[in-house]
Amino acid sequence: MKFDFLSESDQAYFIHKASTLVEALPYIRQHSGDIIVIKYGGHAMGDKKLSSSFAKDIGLLKEIGILPIIVHGGGPQIGERLKNKNIDSKFIEGLRVTDIETIKIVEEVLSKDINSEIVSSISSTGGRAIGMSGNINNLITATKLNVEIKESDSNIEKIIDIGFVGKPTDLKSQIILNHIENGEIPVIAPLGIDKENFIYNINADTVAGFIAGKLKASKLLLLTDVSGILDDNEKLISTLSLSDAKKIITKNFISGGMQPKIKTCIDAMEQGVKKSTILDGRIPHSVILELFTEHGIGTQIVSEYEI
Repeated sequence: MKFDFLSESDQAYFIHKASTLVEALPYIRQHSGDIIVIKYGGHAMGDKKLSSSFAKDIGLLKEIGILPIIVHGGGPQIGERLKNKNIDSKFIEGLRVTDIETIKIVEEVLSKDINSEIVSSISSTGGRAIGMSGNINNLITATKLNVEIKESDSNIEKIIDIGFVGKPTDLKSQIILNHIENGEIPVIAPLGIDKENFIYNINADTVAGFIAGKLKASKLLLLTDVSGILDDNEKLISTLSLSDAKKIITKNFISGGMQPKIKTCIDAMEQGVKKSTILDGRIPHSVILELFTEHGIGTQIVSEYEI
């Protein structure tokens, strides 16, 4: 009879895995039954290994009783498709100028190509993902977004028309809730539609925060390509109160795409979301690390009484 014996290194490995599971247990209990809205995009979506680990994370969340909702971006993929069609991409204040030809391509890439790919990836892990698009069945009502900029020479503010770029104004929440109650994982393309049936491209962070606020989600997670909110010494801020988040957003060291992300978190929390986190989607299993470990990752914004 042959016996297999574990080496000391193997034993240490399995003991570490067991301790990790034990550490996760109270957080699993804490989040069970919670709606968590996750904005998925950037490097996490473009890298095959990271997209695979993300799909497994979402499947796991559903298996342990968490109710995830995914809102995805698609800027690089849209840019590549436009380039292939010899259409120049122009940005104003970080927003893609979207004419009638461009919005058709945006809709095709977001609601068909990317959405289907994410649904398929999550479904392959055993999760019952369902593809949705904000412009279908009037899920997300939108209005045109006009951008205000100051002329450098005169300092006069001008309103710039950037085409079919919108902001959400209403949500048919029950459609999403029906899918959740049916045991499905909604995967939502960030598009909206107005009363005249014009389709609008909407920033994915904005849509995720808007949906989280309307559903009073327990938590909002924004996956980014940075480690989180950095202070003026470029060190990660692990936790911020809501009032401190409102103060820090005006600081000079908060620039570029981080300002609107912080504002999205603030707006969602003012609508009833309990916590929000800006985290690094470039880290494998970042969602699991954030939800089920003691310190989490990224920057978490919490209400004052939870500090």
